Amino acid sequence: MLGQVLALAALLPLALAAKPPPRTWDGVKWDCKCYHGDACWPKPAQWEKLKASVGGNLVVHVPPESACHNTFDGPLGTVETYDAARCAEVNATYTDEQWSTDQDALSLWRYGTNATCNITPNPEEPCTLGYMGPYVILAKEHAHIKAGVDFARKHNLRLIIRNTGHDFLGRSTGWGALIINTHSFKDIDIIDAFDGPGGYDGPAVKIGAGVQGAELLEAVSQRGLAVVTGECPTVGISGGLIQGGGHGPLTTLYGMAADNVLEFDVLTAAGEYLTVNAENEPSLFWALKGGGPSTYAVVLSATLRAYPDLPSAAAELFINFTHTVDPDVYWNGIRLFHKHSNHFVDNGLYVYFELGLLLFRVKPFVAINQTVEALRSILAPMEADLDAAGVPYGLSYKEHASFHDLYVDHFEPEPAGGYSLTGGWLFTRTDVEENNDGIIEAFKTVVSPREDLAGQGFMIGHLWNAGYGRPESNSATNPKFREASDFIISTLPVPLGASIAEKADLQNILTNVQDEALRQAGPNGCAYVNEADPLQENWQGHFWGDLYPDLKALKKKWDPEGLLYAVSTPGTEEWEVIEYGTRLCKRHAKGPKQCEKGKGGKKCKK
Repeated sequence: MLGQVLALAALLPLALAAKPPPRTWDGVKWDCKCYHGDACWPKPAQWEKLKASVGGNLVVHVPPESACHNTFDGPLGTVETYDAARCAEVNATYTDEQWSTDQDALSLWRYGTNATCNITPNPEEPCTLGYMGPYVILAKEHAHIKAGVDFARKHNLRLIIRNTGHDFLGRSTGWGALIINTHSFKDIDIIDAFDGPGGYDGPAVKIGAGVQGAELLEAVSQRGLAVVTGECPTVGISGGLIQGGGHGPLTTLYGMAADNVLEFDVLTAAGEYLTVNAENEPSLFWALKGGGPSTYAVVLSATLRAYPDLPSAAAELFINFTHTVDPDVYWNGIRLFHKHSNHFVDNGLYVYFELGLLLFRVKPFVAINQTVEALRSILAPMEADLDAAGVPYGLSYKEHASFHDLYVDHFEPEPAGGYSLTGGWLFTRTDVEENNDGIIEAFKTVVSPREDLAGQGFMIGHLWNAGYGRPESNSATNPKFREASDFIISTLPVPLGASIAEKADLQNILTNVQDEALRQAGPNGCAYVNEADPLQENWQGHFWGDLYPDLKALKKKWDPEGLLYAVSTPGTEEWEVIEYGTRLCKRHAKGPKQCEKGKGGKKCKK
């Protein structure tokens, strides 16, 4: 198929320069990356040369949903794609997270892709690529990653580093980009005693860029160990998770995933291999630990602290429409649960919960190195409050021989394929102590942000405190994480095929109604770069606080041309995705430098 599409691409203008002429959008001049159709787009012979340099592992990106369509009308040409058996397979596995992560360039949540090729019973429906890249390097060696990075830099291409596509905010996809898929790097090397710099000599594990949470926990559990990962089994560890900070079931005891990194092997934007740690390029090492995903360098591997895999206890709590259909009783139950957030994290618990319209479940409370009896004692004040208030609920307990057993039993993959906007906010212990009732009112706003959207909002909550266990705080994560009690992800579904105006309206609701309610209820809180609204005002301060100026300076040092881009990360202020979600561009050198910020985003003056 690559040869067929390259033949079509030969009809495009020949590459004459690595920079297209400035474009005007919204009254502003922009300097953009090179895209298909531009004179600077690489010629077919250059793509063939890249393909040879990566051992043939360069493929044209044809989305799996295209099997349900007669043709795929890609940016490089049209190809016939209908395959009834393949369509049935895609339909059967479409919501499976692991299946999604194993695809060439699919994102688990589709909003960032614009979803212009969907599963359908009508093969006559159009199928286009949407906001995704036309070429994917399925990297099998580090040299393949380097070849792709060098090619993108030379030809001024937008570059996407994609491991699992486990991404709420569209950072794993980009219109017209060259995608480098690092999912195949599954090396897991358990180290009995780390002998590198940093003053740590305990057990550790070195993992490749493609290792996911569940497979890492399974591997280290065979040696009686555990590692801080995300709560979702399919999330990749070395990339966006750690570079954004990374919270999970062990965070209350051992801090963020970023706090536990001992060393990285990276490829810089300049194409240089480096090992960075506490002694070699310590400022880059610090920035990679929570300073922003896809920002400073491409992570090839990470070495993490490991801990004993201890006996653990879990509990699950349910309050839903099977218990009560009275909204006052339901929300009072949520209030009574949430008022104990500080108590839970002060006793070393991690708590994961989901909350929607008459649907609340805690699955689970996690108590590492504690018995069921100890966990019952911790939850007793909450139970007493619920009983006294007459709130019906379901509560069960279970003991496990190890944390790994608990994890396998209680944590589950989320369904892939959703099409929604994502926001979020973190509440500190002070927020919970001083304004718990106000936080619950904000939760109600998230669930029903407007009369016509009643019950459509949804929340995922995580009770943790990254400072409880006094882990070494040596990462670029927001210092407010050390004061946390509850981190909330807010979501709002978007109808497939929504117009630009409809999307703008829903984005406004997410930013200025749902998340604004959370921000007002938690004035001491912050936002988490991996799971928050990237279009909120002052994202720099909300994501990193006072650390931001140093991170922005490090971005300029290590990636001065902006080869690596992820929305709302350090140093991206001058970059925008213009022309309705397509071209990535930087303000023209002679254009305006200042933009007015408002509740609806940024608007630049002429």
